[in-house]
Amino acid sequence: MRFKKLSIAVTAVAAALALSLSGCAASTEGGNDNIISVNGSEPQNPLIATNTNEVGGGLIIDNIYAGLVYYDAKGAPVNDMAESITSTDNITWNIKIKSGWKFTNGEEVTADSFVNAWQYGALLSNAQLNSYFFDAIEGFSYEKDSKLTGLTVVSPTEFNVKLTSAQSDFPLRLGYTAFFPQPQAFFDDPKAFGENPIGNGPYKLAEEGAWKHNVEINLVKNPDYQGGRVVKNGGLKIVFYATLDAAYADLQADNLDVISSIPDSALKSYKDDLGDRAVDQAAAIFQSFTIPGRLAHWSGEEGKLRRAALSMSINRQEIIDVIFNGTRKPARDFTSPVIAGWTDALKGADVLDYNPEKAKELWAEADKISPWSGKFELAYNADGGHQGWVDAVTNSIKNTLGIDAAGKAYPTFAEIRTAVTDKTIKEAFRTGWQADYPALANFIAPLYQTGAGANDGQYSNAEVDKLIAEGNSAKTLDEANTKYQAAQEILLQDLPAIPMWYGVANGGFSTKVSNVTFGWNSVPVLYDVVKN
Repeated sequence: MRFKKLSIAVTAVAAALALSLSGCAASTEGGNDNIISVNGSEPQNPLIATNTNEVGGGLIIDNIYAGLVYYDAKGAPVNDMAESITSTDNITWNIKIKSGWKFTNGEEVTADSFVNAWQYGALLSNAQLNSYFFDAIEGFSYEKDSKLTGLTVVSPTEFNVKLTSAQSDFPLRLGYTAFFPQPQAFFDDPKAFGENPIGNGPYKLAEEGAWKHNVEINLVKNPDYQGGRVVKNGGLKIVFYATLDAAYADLQADNLDVISSIPDSALKSYKDDLGDRAVDQAAAIFQSFTIPGRLAHWSGEEGKLRRAALSMSINRQEIIDVIFNGTRKPARDFTSPVIAGWTDALKGADVLDYNPEKAKELWAEADKISPWSGKFELAYNADGGHQGWVDAVTNSIKNTLGIDAAGKAYPTFAEIRTAVTDKTIKEAFRTGWQADYPALANFIAPLYQTGAGANDGQYSNAEVDKLIAEGNSAKTLDEANTKYQAAQEILLQDLPAIPMWYGVANGGFSTKVSNVTFGWNSVPVLYDVVKN
């Protein structure tokens, strides 16, 4: 989902102040003894579904909303509010929703709740980070405010969606945050709503002021939720830690129930520490770093040469072995091995091999265009446990190319993401993607399509855009994946992001809970967790 829902910033936990739990006490409904505590991160923005594309906000929104579908632990779509999603041509889709569902303020969820939310999210003037998810719907525009003419309400429980071209995987996308419904209170005052969102999912905010900024947010079970995500606990206490090490210390002391990521310092020992409470599994996560083309030396032919040189100067496997205790795999593309259609045989993937001699050669060629000056800095958020690998990467670059290279720490995830999305960041920066839905397209279109909301490097290539569009409109998934792979071969030439490694779900849980599983996208399935 994102910095994760991605976008991306996949396993970071953010906070502005350190917090150490003394237990699971919280001012929540449903019984304090039945509340599950989990580490999270302060959301970058107010909690609005169409404007959330990072894991901190995504974890909360995914638990307080019910969309048309949700994804089970293996990544398969399951109807949530949808009664049916059908089409005879993959262009016009008929969607019927289940009747009798309500938002937690008592308002009925209708077809209008979905259509109005999508219309809001798609408008250019509303500047929603997830607006590009609606670009396949007739009427969408990247250049001006334009109503989605392809949306038609048929009845309170039925609406139609007309796309600009055939999209065989359209139903698969509908479990993502951008497609959630909204009550009237959202449209009355979006800003106020973002601080106290009203959803229709398995959980709801515990009370007014349940979101304590930079500290925690408290959710309780929604007794009116009617979907398949049956809640087996009383609620969630999502704690915003200053460091992963602090979260892990609380987990070991049984003061935190579930941790979604293990700090680098504990990767060698956490399986021994936790025993059968340790989690280690493949997940749909891709890690990289991005160099904006607007920075000096990183555009045009010079930039292309330097990006390739940088990539070949990094000994990925050595860094994985030393920093991550062998728990990652070097990237061979821009997606994830757990996604159907993945391949390690893309043309040009040798640019991801450690090749110091070739790296020096390419760097020298770039110097002939414009001599290198200054310092290469790689920005990261200090609260996410990234210093170890950033230092290792910049040292590898420094030792290979003989240039000054170092990491640059931003205090919190929210701060670095704000600098990235505002286009004010002056350094290369760590990026990553936690899949929103299980498809190759989700790793490519949101990050590298011209104008896409998660295209933080402002990359643009007409041929890539064309191949993405052809993949989106393909009749079969195999045909679509062929187009996405062709697009990736261009990405391997341009390197709008430098692929690093595929992530895994390294997590764990305390002795106080059971029935803990992690999903296909590395997120713990919290509604299933049981307090012992």
